[in-house]
Amino acid sequence: MDILAQQRDYYRQRAPEYDQWWRREGRYTLDDQAKQGWDADIAEVTRALAAFAPTGHVLELAAGTGWWTERLTAHATHITAVDASTETLAINRERTAATGQVTYRQADIFTWTPPESTFDTVFFAYWLSHVPAEHLDAFWAKVGHALRPGGRVFLIDSYHPERMPDDLQRRRLNDGREFQVVKRFWQPAELEATPGWRLTAQITAHRHVIHAHGAPAR
Repeated sequence: MDILAQQRDYYRQRAPEYDQWWRREGRYTLDDQAKQGWDADIAEVTRALAAFAPTGHVLELAAGTGWWTERLTAHATHITAVDASTETLAINRERTAATGQVTYRQADIFTWTPPESTFDTVFFAYWLSHVPAEHLDAFWAKVGHALRPGGRVFLIDSYHPERMPDDLQRRRLNDGREFQVVKRFWQPAELEATPGWRLTAQITAHRHVIHAHGAPAR
């Protein structure tokens, strides 16, 4: 199985347990000090997103189980939530459908083409680190294609000061099954040097999260 197919399968199988990681439950449990640091970082990046104010029509890529979709509903008029996994989108729908603000679209982000110049904001969380190097240019071109003139981008991802060997990581599910996924830990200077974009990147205080926002350099 190629790496992208394995990555898709991993997130499909992980859907029922994904939120355990967010809540730091089960095998993701942290000690009190580490949990406080994690919670503080998530609160920090949530405030940064609120200050960015993703209003209007928002495209969320790799929307997953809806943890961030739910937060986008506080600002956006409408959200198009795209994910390759029907399993994660089903959880997203349970979490956010009552708002009436979200359209759910099951699609492989690597092959899907968004409608041109439609969105005020493109948002993606914990996704860019899973994009292989050879797909980066096409991915960023897709983001630019989706934005209206004056549109903006906001991204969130996990942070680590060092890259993984070959930008690959072994992941394990609760039942012990293992998968290999793409995982590149981006640094602020790397994000700010993204060709064709003007991005400002920041690491949260406890260094769990990196986030960036900006617009096409045009």
